[in-house]
Amino acid sequence: MTGTVRHEWLFLNYFRVAQALVYVGLSFSPPGMGWPRLETPGIARIVALAYLGFAVLALLSARRNSPRMQWMVSVALAVDVAAALLALSTMSNARIGIEMMLAVNLATGALLLPLRLAAFFAALATLGLLGHTLLELPHGSGTNDFHLLESSLFGLAYFAIVALCHVLSRQLQATEALAEQRSIDLANLAQVNELIIRRMKTGVLLVDDANRIHQINESAWMLLGNPSADQRDLGRLAPELSRRLYHWMTSGKLDETATQLADGVPEVVPRFTRLAPNDDSLVLIFLDDTSLVSRRAEELTLSSLGRLSASIAHEIRNPLAAIRYSAQLLAESDDMNATDQRMVEIINNHCVRLNEIIENILQLSRRERSRPETLDLGHWASDFVAEYLQGNDIGSDSLRAINSSGQVIAVADPQQLQQVAWNLVQNALRYGRMPGEPARVMVVARLGEHGVPILEVIDRGPGIPPKVAAQIFEPFYTTHEYGTGLGLYLARQMSEANQAGLEYVRVAGGGSCFRLVLTPPARVGEALA
Repeated sequence: MTGTVRHEWLFLNYFRVAQALVYVGLSFSPPGMGWPRLETPGIARIVALAYLGFAVLALLSARRNSPRMQWMVSVALAVDVAAALLALSTMSNARIGIEMMLAVNLATGALLLPLRLAAFFAALATLGLLGHTLLELPHGSGTNDFHLLESSLFGLAYFAIVALCHVLSRQLQATEALAEQRSIDLANLAQVNELIIRRMKTGVLLVDDANRIHQINESAWMLLGNPSADQRDLGRLAPELSRRLYHWMTSGKLDETATQLADGVPEVVPRFTRLAPNDDSLVLIFLDDTSLVSRRAEELTLSSLGRLSASIAHEIRNPLAAIRYSAQLLAESDDMNATDQRMVEIINNHCVRLNEIIENILQLSRRERSRPETLDLGHWASDFVAEYLQGNDIGSDSLRAINSSGQVIAVADPQQLQQVAWNLVQNALRYGRMPGEPARVMVVARLGEHGVPILEVIDRGPGIPPKVAAQIFEPFYTTHEYGTGLGLYLARQMSEANQAGLEYVRVAGGGSCFRLVLTPPARVGEALA
């Protein structure tokens, strides 16, 4: 039952109570008044009191929602018509007033019932009036003809009122449905806007003229140092931001220098705008995180640098191949002395190093899409270690695969996963060794919390200092004199392309662990669903 229909139903019941009270008042009027003329006072009073009791019961039941409202309205209208006809029989000279009050019942019923059912009650009332006129008054008299005409006109009016109210009801229902749909759309739009503002990377605050914060999104909350919910005074929460707001409101000038609003958060550049023109009561504050701008600039720089470096690398490759081929031919000569052989060996070593640098630069410019497959991570790790040992001479160093959790199933691009693991193993064999000792490297496949597949490359070297560990995944950052600083950066980029996370974990007791948290098949299925 909609709100409009409920109000109409309640109005009909309140009117019925008032109508019944009129009947009671007329039936209990003093005899000396002479109006109305009561043919049978006892029956009139019984009918009026019974109708009043019914009206009160109908009003009480109307206050409760009921799925059978149409049936209740039909029964109530039938009682209204019957009570009106009985009142006409007992109070004949109150005829016009009773017939007019019945028109209100039929009109309200037409707002609640289908057209056919409402027209049925209009016809029932019309036939009742005509039947009462024919039975109560002597046939052939002028009074009879007048009352017949009167009853016919009221019957015509009943049908007209029912038709008009039905049309109005249809329009009201259409308008209410449209308003309800618009209300739902506005609520959804407001919810979407609120979600967008809440998840924006730019901090947003709404501040009034008393320097009190009314609304704040997640980014602004973090950029202000995660304050408690009851802290709403901008002056106490961020004095520098409050000072800049006051300066902007008084002078109209914006200070665009970056500032840090709390310890341990990025610097921001505040911007201000009034919520309404020429109204300083509410001001919107936007906090632009400078780290996001720097990161975007870094990405653009890396993209441009990658394209430039790739074109240079292609040009270097051909002469480098010619140098290496010539060095190999020199090494096959029989009359070379030890010094010349050492020179050829140096040339070959540096050619290999240059080729590695070129491969890293080409990978930086070549962002291939991942082609994920379902892998048994334990078998994959064993095959990877075997292939690595077959293609690389690691001397006295050790490299082994460990599958500590039985079957470990993951979803990843096997080619990109091999590039990541190869890079991590290469670094572990190169840097993960104690002075004067061989490197000991393990490739571990296991299940983490909640069944998440994990691939770890662990060494027993000196580990990485915390200050260095915080920057090892940044591009071009290296602590080795011959390093490019691209290996770990590319490894993390390829990991993220496979919806995986690569992190450095310091090993208790010495050593380093690079942990690759991969995606299980179930989670991929959920994402696709």
